[in-house]
Amino acid sequence: MRNLSDKISKIGPGALIAAAFIGPGTVTVCSIAGNSFGYSLLWAIFTSLIIAFILQEMSIRVGIITKKGLTELIKDETKNSYLKNTLLILIFTAIIIGNTAYEAGNISGAILGMESLTGTLSYNFRDFNINLLSLIIGSLAFLVLFIGNYKLLEKILISIVIIMSFSFVISAIITKPDINKVIEGFITLKTPENSFLTILGLIGTTVVPYNIFLHSSLVKKKWKNPKDLKIAKIDLLIAIIMGGLISISIIITSASISSISISSAADLALSLEPIYGSFSKFLISLGMISAGLTSAITAPLAASFVACGCFGWRTDLKSLKFRSIWIIILIIGTIISSTGIKLVLIIQFAQIANAVLLPVIIFILYYIMNNKKIFGSYSNSFFQNLIGFLIVFLTIFLSIKSISTLI
Repeated sequence: MRNLSDKISKIGPGALIAAAFIGPGTVTVCSIAGNSFGYSLLWAIFTSLIIAFILQEMSIRVGIITKKGLTELIKDETKNSYLKNTLLILIFTAIIIGNTAYEAGNISGAILGMESLTGTLSYNFRDFNINLLSLIIGSLAFLVLFIGNYKLLEKILISIVIIMSFSFVISAIITKPDINKVIEGFITLKTPENSFLTILGLIGTTVVPYNIFLHSSLVKKKWKNPKDLKIAKIDLLIAIIMGGLISISIIITSASISSISISSAADLALSLEPIYGSFSKFLISLGMISAGLTSAITAPLAASFVACGCFGWRTDLKSLKFRSIWIIILIIGTIISSTGIKLVLIIQFAQIANAVLLPVIIFILYYIMNNKKIFGSYSNSFFQNLIGFLIVFLTIFLSIKSISTLI
């Protein structure tokens, strides 16, 4: 019993990664995927989960073996100063501006979930209509981050992820899906007409650039010994399975109401109520709140780790410089979501920056992971490099498609 308790106590950072990639964007894209294409795109989410596991596993090795975050390692190991500065500027710009833009979406997603249950709660101040629910979500995220206790942060996010998993999985069970069609969706690589952008969205919301940076920074705080790689990989596998269950459950749930057009998870919650009862609406709303809150916590956290790595600052959760980054991002995100300002160009820039960043980061990650001077026996195998080549090729193709679509 004690041995089991010790193993459970070591589980942690992976849950933060699951909390980070299951945000309102993921919930919305999965809702649209199921509603528009039924079970036919389940293979796409499964493929993206495999890619995410491969990349995050390397991120784990970066943190545990080198005891550095990925940004720090790039800074230390890139000898050409011009190339190093270019990479750091690109990383800083994409992550900081991108996460600031997405933070407003994270908080707005939680608001949509709350409004499905409580209705709108706003305050008119002169010409501005301030959404008070966004201030509540922003304050909760601020409180959790400001405490600066990693173990407490870990426990809070693990608890919320469990609630989120329960909400969406039970919702999927309520809809009584056709199991044969679900299995067919996983094993048949169908690309229905007009589904390409949705496939891009499913992969893009699961394989997230800032998660690679966040994971390497978190594991080096949790584990110090290469022997811990095994438990770290188990931790990651559990996180990927939990996150995958959530995404798959949302697709299955929304596929049950394909006759009703939906454009967000909030629409999904409202559409389920007349068919499956108020309990189903409550479950989806609770899941949406959880998804928004967890991402509202992890996005600013990741940005702080990246900024500290770029400038060589300490990554102490209680340090003034570390806190200043996430506070700025959280405040801007809360303001945007509370006033209803829609900064489309900034969000588009964030998407383009992340689309450009992902293949670059993956290439650099694989380049670093083949440096035997740094990793020795923990460097990549031939098989891992072969898979990496395919992933880099895929992400370049998807990035070009994403940018051309946005432009």
